[in-house]
Amino acid sequence: MNTETLKETLRRELPALLRADPDLRSFILELTRGQYADRAETQDRFYEILAELRRDREEQTRKWEEQNRKWDEETRKWDEENRKWDEQNRKWDEQNRKWDEQNRKWEANQEELRRLHEEIMEQAKKVDRSIGALGARWGTQSEKAFRDALAGILEQSFGVQVINVNEYDDQGEVFGRPDQVELDVIIRNGLLLICELKSSIDKAGMYSFERKARFYERRHQRTANRLIVISPMIDPRAVKLAAALGIEIYGDSTEVEAL
Repeated sequence: MNTETLKETLRRELPALLRADPDLRSFILELTRGQYADRAETQDRFYEILAELRRDREEQTRKWEEQNRKWDEETRKWDEENRKWDEQNRKWDEQNRKWDEQNRKWEANQEELRRLHEEIMEQAKKVDRSIGALGARWGTQSEKAFRDALAGILEQSFGVQVINVNEYDDQGEVFGRPDQVELDVIIRNGLLLICELKSSIDKAGMYSFERKARFYERRHQRTANRLIVISPMIDPRAVKLAAALGIEIYGDSTEVEAL
């Protein structure tokens, strides 16, 4: 029997022989012991591997817990920083609100100061014009200069042109004898306004203005829409007369109703 035939026969018969013959089985086990681990050794190795796995798991768990602790600590720090930022932002917002409130009050104060300044300056101008009227009446300032000042205010306030008209009354209708008739007119959007701008006016002056206005109407064949007298000093008796004659009176050019 050659080697190959013997190997084939052993493969076929050996399992049954090992099951049937304990001595043969022991012999074969002893013969091949160096090629594999026995049960006890296998169990020991298994338990060693389990122990290693347990240690690895415990170590990994410890590392995870340590990492989680660090993350928790970092999260706590971030939360604290965010809280500080939120608090700082709240303070900034509060400060900005206070600044806005202060700016609003400052702007309101400035606006009030500007308004008061304008009122004071306007009153000062009125006082200056009143003083000018006194000066014109007593000869320390010319009546023409005072009239020009009032006319300038009308032109500035209402965007109109005050035209000084000087015509000769050859029939003496105004003064009872031929003379020059001087008065101011404003023509705007088809309206005719006849004005008297004087430092002072009394009852006789009011009559004189009314006659001059009617003279102008007849000369130019136009009826005035408004008769206006502007003077800081008006005799009380002239006030009643003006109402009767349909003449508007004002103490200052700035008081004139819209033209």
